[in-house]
Amino acid sequence: MYSGIPKTSQKRVVIIGAGFGGLAVARKLATYPEIQTVLLDRNNFHQFQPLFYQVAMAGLEPSSISFPLRKAFQNRSNMHIRVTSVTSIDTERQEVETSTMGAISYDYLIIAAGAETNFFGMKNIIERALPMKSVGEALALRNRMLENFERALISDDLDERQGLMNVVVVGGGPTGVELSGTLAEMKVHILPKDYPELDFRQMQIYLVQSGGELLEPMSRESQIKSEQYLKKLGINVMLNARVTDFDGKYVYLLDGTKLRTDNLVWTAGVKATTFEGIPSEVMGRGGRIKTNAYCQVESLPNVFAIGDIAAVMGDEKFPDGHPQLAQPAIQQGKLLAKNLIRIIRKENLVPFKYKDLGSMATVGRNLAVVDLPFLKFQGFLAWLTWMFVHLVSIVGVKNRLMIFINWVWNYITYDQSLRLIIRSKEPIIKSEVEEAEPTHVNPS
Repeated sequence: MYSGIPKTSQKRVVIIGAGFGGLAVARKLATYPEIQTVLLDRNNFHQFQPLFYQVAMAGLEPSSISFPLRKAFQNRSNMHIRVTSVTSIDTERQEVETSTMGAISYDYLIIAAGAETNFFGMKNIIERALPMKSVGEALALRNRMLENFERALISDDLDERQGLMNVVVVGGGPTGVELSGTLAEMKVHILPKDYPELDFRQMQIYLVQSGGELLEPMSRESQIKSEQYLKKLGINVMLNARVTDFDGKYVYLLDGTKLRTDNLVWTAGVKATTFEGIPSEVMGRGGRIKTNAYCQVESLPNVFAIGDIAAVMGDEKFPDGHPQLAQPAIQQGKLLAKNLIRIIRKENLVPFKYKDLGSMATVGRNLAVVDLPFLKFQGFLAWLTWMFVHLVSIVGVKNRLMIFINWVWNYITYDQSLRLIIRSKEPIIKSEVEEAEPTHVNPS
């Protein structure tokens, strides 16, 4: 198979994944002429994960939170981007096996493939729940919700209509909290105008969390305040409640409770993406790859791991690895790029030290919680802070502008204009075309 990547005297660095960590290290490496960088990803764009829920709730277009990878690296002749999936890694031959180009050799490998949804092995939930770990899944959730409201309009069965309208969100982290809050505001301000025939006072939104508090990594003040905000918005917050099954009509909890819904949104956890060829002895909790303080994989000095997939050892505050958030990934990516140059130039390496910039979550209009290293606050100021931080973190000036315009419009009008059901059209195969063509009879 042919990859189109030229062989040169440059050291080749292959990066798997174009998330926060992968993009950060790739951008830095692209500035060094002595390195040939190969970036592999299943998509040809970078996705801004913290705003997936706004795509799912029709607040933003997918293009607003996505940025083309090739545009990010224009005029970089030492940068090569390939859209493919990695199927395995051969650390002895120093090759990455791909689904479309065969094997690609490397001098240094950086694994930054991130994490995927963790369904904890529950088969029915894997098949029926709605995850939200990609732009595509966010769009699928938007389609499902809007389609079910359309179906509820033409249902004369009260139980069926209730199931179509009710939503159960599993997971009390930032995604679950933000999604639930946005949905509750839509229930009050938007959906009754779109579907006046439906009584949205009957619609129930449940947020189910297995632990005893929401936003577990945040301060106690933020946990309490976020729960108060959600309950004020009319959300049924269920703490210490564990989901055990979902049959498409009912969500079953460990204590025997049944919740009627056709819509189960799963944000309950993540697990590191795994690759065949990575030794099992370097795998840590949650499938994360254990590395030293320089992000080097144990026993594999020319293989590195950063971001959600990595567990950087040696930090007493984070014995199982740093939080699976954007900031650790970005910081690791930037430092690793500099350390790779130090390795090539035979200079001393700098260990990774995580600088905690704080955490935050928004619950709804004017409602958010912010934990900074030196200050904790909630409410309107926290909401403005959340918006500013996320806006400046978006890749691309145009994307920032479009998101800002959407947010201002939504705030002024209490409305979103993106409630579109968009389905992909499957190509028609030749046999189907032939069957569909009418038979023409010669009139003579």
